[in-house]
Amino acid sequence: MEAKCGVWTPEAVRVLDRTASAAFGIPGYELMTRAGAAVCAAASLRWPTARRWLVLCGGGNNGGDGYVIARLARQAGHEVRVCAFTETERLSGDAATAWRDFVAEGAAVQRFEPQSLADADLVVDAMLGTGLCRPVSGEMRAAIDALNAARLPVVAVDIPSGLDATSGFPLGAAVHADLTVTFVGRKLGLYVGDGPAHTGSIEFADLGIPPAVVESAGLAGQARLCVFPRAELARLLPPRSATAHKGDFGHVLVVGGNHGMSGAIRLAGEAALRTGAGLVTVATRPAHAVLLSLVRPELMCHGIAAPEDLGPLLARATVVVVGPGLGQDEWARGLLAAVCAAPRPLVVDADALNLLAGTPRRRPDWVLTPHPGEAGRLLGSSASVVQRDRLGALAALEARYGGTIVLKGNGTLVAGAGQCPWLITSGNPGMATAGMGDVLSGVIAGLLAQFPSQAQVGRGAGLRVADVVAAAAFVHSAAGDSAARVGQRGMVASDLLGELRPWLNP
Repeated sequence: MEAKCGVWTPEAVRVLDRTASAAFGIPGYELMTRAGAAVCAAASLRWPTARRWLVLCGGGNNGGDGYVIARLARQAGHEVRVCAFTETERLSGDAATAWRDFVAEGAAVQRFEPQSLADADLVVDAMLGTGLCRPVSGEMRAAIDALNAARLPVVAVDIPSGLDATSGFPLGAAVHADLTVTFVGRKLGLYVGDGPAHTGSIEFADLGIPPAVVESAGLAGQARLCVFPRAELARLLPPRSATAHKGDFGHVLVVGGNHGMSGAIRLAGEAALRTGAGLVTVATRPAHAVLLSLVRPELMCHGIAAPEDLGPLLARATVVVVGPGLGQDEWARGLLAAVCAAPRPLVVDADALNLLAGTPRRRPDWVLTPHPGEAGRLLGSSASVVQRDRLGALAALEARYGGTIVLKGNGTLVAGAGQCPWLITSGNPGMATAGMGDVLSGVIAGLLAQFPSQAQVGRGAGLRVADVVAAAAFVHSAAGDSAARVGQRGMVASDLLGELRPWLNP
């Protein structure tokens, strides 16, 4: 799992690369050739009508990959031009071999000029790799600026040039690619910081390196993140037994829906139902209870005038969601206190998080689901501070509050104690709208209710609570991608409800 799904620092990837050659006998130039073939295949599939390829080559192994790509694309019948940013006589090692093989076929290399972009159908960015450690300047900076202004299709080789491979922030300037094909190990900077705004779609090519390379390199357990794989859903969500009944799939209690916010509690409750919870009860303002029963009769709705009214509902619940539409008045504070006093696993969202920020506490059995603004309040900082270091914020939230943390946003992160955080790579900007977090809370609770204790989560399969929560986050974001097939702009949270079931029945 770690070899295929791990996200690594660039230094760790370089160790993996060296180990592949030393321990498994794969020559460096063979890996370079496989990398070039992977880019050619991905680019040809993405842009099948692009005939004129412009390949921009730097001076290191990233440039060597570019010369291999140019040679293979030329052999495939494409019209290929190569612009070099380093004098070819200064190339060394595998990069020099790649250049020699390219020119041996009668091809030529030229210097880059902005007009070089004029006739290209596709640009291959092989200028700068993961070793960049200072701001881009001079001719390379001018080329990046010209490329971004040209708005041509761009495939980045391993990483968009100019992007810091660790932080994900541009070093002065960085290429905006439509597709990035990365090799050997996924680089951290592709997924954090501003990385997602520069990479476009990401394809990973392991270049045929066996998974055992991680252990051979002494890096087992050292991935910074693990990309949640779609295949994990099949392990977690097998077909149901023919003799199953609703009692087998848990009882979710959703608490919230203060004055004027009945929509939030309905979204969370309906999402729990749509996720497969056997029973869902909503505890809300009395005026909302009647309304919700009319619009979604499958929800059992109870009007709650005072915290003590929650007692019987909490006694029957398997998992409790608190926060959607909760508000921050005395009614909200009383309900949150009652929920936190009950020995039930919790999913804490929205205003419950804002209230928690004022009176921090720890629990091992809750799931906190902050967006960057809420995470900033929980940590006494701000959304911008959280976004500059999402991994650091995730670790700080876990240390301060315990349990399982879901840090929402582009590249949602899910962390449980003592395990590599999960990274959710699905989802889209159309989901940046009101109510999406309420749906996520319901999906998380709906799945957790079907695994009512940590001991029962994937018994014998090595699954933990954070794995179930990550699966819920994946299903939620994948449903968002399904809903966005007809366009991102104008999507609303309830659009996801009809898209959940295919992902929940893999």
